[in-house]
Amino acid sequence: MTASTHARSVPLLPHKVLIAVDACAASQHALAYARAFVAARGEVRLVSVAQNPRSLIPMGSFVTGELDAARAELSHDAQEALAKAREAFAGSDIRVETEEIDLSVSGGDVVHALIDAAQRWGADLIVVGARQHHGLMRWIEGAVSGPVARLSQCPILVVPAGFAGAADRLPERVLFAVDGSPHATRAVKYGARFVTGDTALRALYVIDRAAHWSDMVPIDVLEDAFVQEGEQALAAAKATLDEVSARASTRLSKTARSGDDIAQTIVREADSWNAELIVMGTHGRRGVARWMLGSVAERVVRLARTPVLLVHASEP
Repeated sequence: MTASTHARSVPLLPHKVLIAVDACAASQHALAYARAFVAARGEVRLVSVAQNPRSLIPMGSFVTGELDAARAELSHDAQEALAKAREAFAGSDIRVETEEIDLSVSGGDVVHALIDAAQRWGADLIVVGARQHHGLMRWIEGAVSGPVARLSQCPILVVPAGFAGAADRLPERVLFAVDGSPHATRAVKYGARFVTGDTALRALYVIDRAAHWSDMVPIDVLEDAFVQEGEQALAAAKATLDEVSARASTRLSKTARSGDDIAQTIVREADSWNAELIVMGTHGRRGVARWMLGSVAERVVRLARTPVLLVHASEP
């Protein structure tokens, strides 16, 4: 059968979506983008985490009265963020719940608070807004990125504050970064749930040509093998994408010899193709090139001006 015969007319959207909100503009932007990702008559849980002031200010800087006032202010900010976020779903058929998590009471950190809330509620998808080095970007970067990837049992959609795409609709151009691993295959299958027969899809495979002092074999010797491996990975991905859209294509790309890496190439290809969503698996490995998708995905999130959907290795 042809791709158009298989093409899906209605996306298979998640029914339970947890959205992390705070007072920053990045959070509100993510909220607007996320509305289109919730199934009709689905459920949304808006979660805002009130930081423990003791974790923000060195111990001893607060007296008891000041500490109580700081807690009250942080809690008030969280409640205001939730109320504003709830307005975004007014008049819709989506059931909305809100939850404030006060770290002064529960302890822990933002990362574990969000992941625990998602697990308790049985979320199908977590959505978070991000701006580099500010607000909720902290929980997807640096030392906490490993715990997030390990603990999250559902996909995570990260929406950068500067994304200029249209809200209230699903992306019309989706880029799938693949490496031939089972984890990337899971990501392709999961990301394909969000598309229709009219969605433009592209599977991308990147060959890392950057020179490394530790490489025992010159890249030119290995490149033919990488090309063959990439073509096989792209063919497998396209077979899956052809089942849901008549507009699937593939792209084999290469990093520059120096000053470049796989994450930069993925972001560059997404920008060049005008992608509105990047889909990636986490915790993947690619042969001798040793592309660890966990770290690559983390870097793509930091660099991308496009929303990134991270699909955990455990996602069926």
